[in-house]
Amino acid sequence: MHAFSTLAQLPVGQSGFIQSMPIGRVGLTRLRELGLTPGAKVTMVRRAPLGEPIEITVRGSHLAMRNHEAADIAISLT
Repeated sequence: MHAFSTLAQLPVGQSGFIQSMPIGRVGLTRLRELGLTPGAKVTMVRRAPLGEPIEITVRGSHLAMRNHEAADIAISLT
């Protein structure tokens, strides 16, 4: 089993758990308000044809985000 360090690296169809994300960035604060918090399970649903945005599910909601935002979110598979 591979350990992926960021949400941006998670393959389509794979799930992981948020470990940490930076504080103080406006875009990430909004994602935190939408349920992306440490301990939350996220699943990579799909990537747009050019690689972004990506679509994930978290806490029953579908969210889209850019790769540079997802690259700041540390995850683990366990």
